[in-house]
Amino acid sequence: MNQENTNKALFLDRDGVVNVDHGYVFKSEEFEFIDGVFSTCKAFYDAGYKIIIVTNQSGIGRGYYSESEFLTLSEWMKAQFSAHQIEITDVYFCPHHPKNALPDYLKECDCRKPAPGMLLQGIEDHHINPALSVMVGDKLGDMHAAISANVRTKVLVRSGQKFDDKAVNFADYVCDSINDLPALFADLT
Repeated sequence: MNQENTNKALFLDRDGVVNVDHGYVFKSEEFEFIDGVFSTCKAFYDAGYKIIIVTNQSGIGRGYYSESEFLTLSEWMKAQFSAHQIEITDVYFCPHHPKNALPDYLKECDCRKPAPGMLLQGIEDHHINPALSVMVGDKLGDMHAAISANVRTKVLVRSGQKFDDKAVNFADYVCDSINDLPALFADLT
């Protein structure tokens, strides 16, 4: 790691962490923010963390919506954060799926979580020190991606998802909601 990697990041999965996972959400009118996401992200943002979204989006690969529709929704989402004085540093997404996708997206890749590609790209692009960073996800794959990218702190949020003890075993913290994070990181302020 080079010496300019001094930034810290709050890496967030999107569906189930930032918004309620209604399945393949790609329209703003279907995007329901999880309670507490803005206040939590504001606490981390004010403490100097870069806010980076890392999200599997196989709905693109499956043909449910286009990359353009996803990017339009991402710009809208970033504007909602901006209205709460939070800058989303970047949004990384993986449109691929190894089994269920259109030909252009049907592949094993290094970006689809549990692979660490999106996190590693964020680390490189924004000079992130993974040892100072946090990954928040709602699935085992999020925890595995964080481990592979050497992200020090891994937080699993329940937010309606079912996961087994294996997922819990890979997390440093397990919370009912992203809203619980500021209490875990009370030294932020």
